[in-house]
Amino acid sequence: MMKKKTKEPEENNNKKDNNSADNKEDTKVKEKNDKGGNATGESLENTDDSSVMEDTVMDEADKVIAEKRDLEEKLAEMQDRYIRLSAEFDNYRKRTLREKIEISKYAGEDLLQKIIPIMDDFERALMHMEDSHDESAVKAGVDLIYSKFSEFLKQNGIKEIPARNCDFDVDVHEAVGKFKVEDEKMKGKVVDVVQKGYFIQDKVLRFAKVIVGE
Repeated sequence: MMKKKTKEPEENNNKKDNNSADNKEDTKVKEKNDKGGNATGESLENTDDSSVMEDTVMDEADKVIAEKRDLEEKLAEMQDRYIRLSAEFDNYRKRTLREKIEISKYAGEDLLQKIIPIMDDFERALMHMEDSHDESAVKAGVDLIYSKFSEFLKQNGIKEIPARNCDFDVDVHEAVGKFKVEDEKMKGKVVDVVQKGYFIQDKVLRFAKVIVGE
């Protein structure tokens, strides 16, 4: 009886040891499976992230290339416009310079064309003076020429500066002498005109040379 009782615990211990070993092996296999599953999942996730990043980088690169192309096109357009404007301005500068030269060269053309007929009148008057003994006719001819010339000056904005019996004005008169007068009213006034003065529009073309009473 004692021997049977001794064997049973040994068998139970062996069974427990076997069960413990089996459990350990199952645990190791499970851990391996878990590790394998996690590694595979992480690998897939990393692959997806890489693909997304590559797509994003490619999109950004395409945008940069497109923007660069647009900027190059705009720059080329601006350069072409600048060249055209520069050429147009150069042509305009040359044209205006040529026009200025012509204006300065022929500025008095219209004026001289109007004076020529008066010159013709003077020549005709001189011819008649040689053959005529009628002084009144010669005087009438000279008066006619003078009237024409005075009208010509008025038409071109030239008018005589008032001087005789006017108050002396340094802005339009040039005193070339003084004359003692008895009349107190004539003191400081122009008593005689040595040379007439003229306005062109509102500007003094030539000062009147006068004698002033004192």
